This record gives sequence, structure tokens and C-alpha cells, in this order.
Amino acid sequence: MSELISTDPSNGKEVGRVVMTDVEAIAEMVAVARVAQVGWAALSFAERALILNRAGALLVERAEAIGALGSQEMGKPLGECQGEAKYAAGLFATDLEEMREAYADVVTENKRVRTTVVRDPHGVAVCIAPWNFPILMPHTQVLPALAAGNAVLFKPSERAPLTGQAYADALLEVLPEGGMQVVHGAGDQGKALVEADVDLVVFTGSRAAGVHILNQAGKDLKRVILELGGKDPMIVLDGANLDKAAVFAARNSFGNAGQVCVSTERIYVADAVHDAFVAKLIEAAKTTEIGPMVDARQKAHVVAQLERADAQGAVVAWRGERNDGNYLAPVVLTGMGHHMEMAHDETFGPLACVFRVTSDAEAVRLANDTVYGLGAVVFGESVHARQVARQLKAGMIGVNQGLTSTGGTPWVGAGQSGYGFHSGVEGHRQFAQVRVLNERR
Repeated sequence: MSELISTDPSNGKEVGRVVMTDVEAIAEMVAVARVAQVGWAALSFAERALILNRAGALLVERAEAIGALGSQEMGKPLGECQGEAKYAAGLFATDLEEMREAYADVVTENKRVRTTVVRDPHGVAVCIAPWNFPILMPHTQVLPALAAGNAVLFKPSERAPLTGQAYADALLEVLPEGGMQVVHGAGDQGKALVEADVDLVVFTGSRAAGVHILNQAGKDLKRVILELGGKDPMIVLDGANLDKAAVFAARNSFGNAGQVCVSTERIYVADAVHDAFVAKLIEAAKTTEIGPMVDARQKAHVVAQLERADAQGAVVAWRGERNDGNYLAPVVLTGMGHHMEMAHDETFGPLACVFRVTSDAEAVRLANDTVYGLGAVVFGESVHARQVARQLKAGMIGVNQGLTSTGGTPWVGAGQSGYGFHSGVEGHRQFAQVRVLNERR
């Protein structure tokens, strides 16, 4: 019986272990889910929501403990990971109200016909979650799938299996048997889930893995929702509040050690304010607290990319101090150019890469010079910044702030940063099958 051993990236010590799911057992798990899904879908939405809110209450009680576990498993500072756990737990009631609206019947009529648009469950859903937000990301996948009436096979990341299991335990305690099952493992288990007789595959992770999933799922025309990587740009215009821009750039480049799909990975700064911005960015970077990279492999990837950028002419304007073990000190790079690999390939590490631009048009052209299109940010005088923002090819854009919205909006990428989307009423609806009933009046 094989086990996944979870280790603390800050010191290499074992946190715990879980039994890996036998690949051969997955077909039987799907069969169990099929049976359970019939009864789960037969409940009204209100009945399902009542059960799911009980899980939310359990997560509220356990949030600090689950957050502490997540911090141990993937290295995020304790306060940040506990904040993530509390935030996700607190979303249940609000999100379920959005889902009630999302899955409600919609009736339209004319003199001859009455049409009802209904949203039924797909059936069995596979939810494959990442390690960098090991509580919030499962929440965005699993809750809408269950609320819509699907049964769920949930695979937490092999890099944070204990945290994923702790999240799942709250749901398993209240759900009917077979309504949700947890699959532990790595690539083999993920591949088997995608190839299994399921109806919906939901995945958050790398573009490369997403392409593989889409190709495999396409053989059976399974429904697929993919949230993939990003290479998010930030544009700093002449006239921007440089203090606020620099603080944001440091926080969004280095937060979670840069291991965020919407981290700022490219910063395009108007020539007139470039030097002043870089000076302020360095000062902001000096006060930024980050944890270790998730593991040695991820650190090696970022270090190799940094070395190649150095060889291609990038300048290290500032570097932090701690580089022992899995820690990688934050770095501010200037002299960046689009001939460099780092301008195009996702980094997922604590690097702030600054490009000097001579016009708005150049900034927009370079910001859009990517296959990705998840998020983007523009800092500048409000009208000017909004005009520039509307030219960017990204699914989510912040003007003089990050990507935080008023709430209830989709989390959506453009280009190769996503296929389908989640969250908000429109995102929740992707977890259900639309059916149109037409009746003579």
C-alpha cells in the first residue's frame, strides 16, 4: 500500500501521510458515485443547501487548525493560510445563495408557448485542485458541483493532501455516503480520473496539464472547466501614484512566494517614472514577508529561469537575503526585454520583473504579447488608466487596485489561461446541464 508523505517545505520535516488511492479502484469509486448521485440530485436545492451549510459551519469551527495544517504543508505564512481557511469557510452561505439563483428555473412566455430553462446536474464530477491555495481552490470547485446535484470525486494536490482531506472531512461528515469521495495520488490518479466514466472534469493548474486534460476529455466529449496559468502584466503609467503602485507590485509579485496564478509577473513602467518607481519598489520589497517555495523542484525552476534572464541581460536591482533550503529570496529585476524567456514563460516565484516602455501603445502591445490572459493591472490617472485597461486581453483587470471585485463575478481567464470559468452566477452555471422545456399554452 503506497503512501503520500507530506513534508514541511520550511524544514523538510514530515507533516503526515495519506494512503494513495489504487488506480484500479477508481472505476468502482465512479460506480458508487453514480448510485449516490441519483439520491443527491433528487433532493431540492434548498435541501442540498441546508446540508452543505452544515459543512460550512464545521469549517468555520476548524478554520484555524486547517489553516495551520496548510501552512505546514505548502509553506504559506501562518496568518495568510488561516485567513484563507476562514475566508473559504465564510463563503458558504453567500455562495449558496448565488447558486440558488444560478440553478433556479427561468420561465418565459408568449401567446403560444411557455418555455422553462432548467439546470440539472451533469452527473459525476471530478475536481482536481492545486496546492497553492489548498482550501480556497477546492471550495470553488467542489461546492458548486455538489450544490448543482452532482456527485464528486475530489483529488487534492499531492503537495497538500492533508489540507485537502481536512477540507473534505467537513463535507464527508454531512453528505450521504458516496456523494463525495477523496482520491489521493499524483499524475497516475489524475489521469485515471480524467479517463474514467465521468461527466465533468474541473481542474486548476498549469497550462500544460490543462492541455493534456482537454485532449483526453475530448475523446468522450466530457464537459471541462479549466483554470490555468497566467503571466499577468502590470502597467504603471506616467501620472500614477507611485507609492501605491510600488506597494501593490511588491505584494502581488512576492505574495505566497510568487506562487499565485494571478501574481504580477511583468511590470511595464513608463520611461518618465521608471527610475522613481523602481526605487520605491525596492523599498516596498524590503518589508515583504514570504515563506519558502513549495518544494525544491519549484525553487530550481525559478532559479534556472532567473539565471537565464541574467545571461540574457537582465539586471538584479535588488535581492533579498534568505536562500537556504526551499527559501528563495525576492528579487527585483530591471533591464527586461521580450527576447527573454522570462517575458513569456510562467515563473511562479518571487521575482518582480520591470520593463521600461516609452509609450502607452508599447505597454499595451507588450502586455498582450502572451498566450496567457488571466489577469492584468493598470496604475495611472483614473480616466487614462481605464482607457489603457480596456485594451488589455485579460479576463480580469484591475485599475489602480488588484482584481478584487464587488463580489458575485466570474473568475475567468482569456486566451490559454482558461477553458470555461467558475464563480459568480454565470460561473456556477457551468457545473450544471442546461435543458429547455417548451410547452403549448
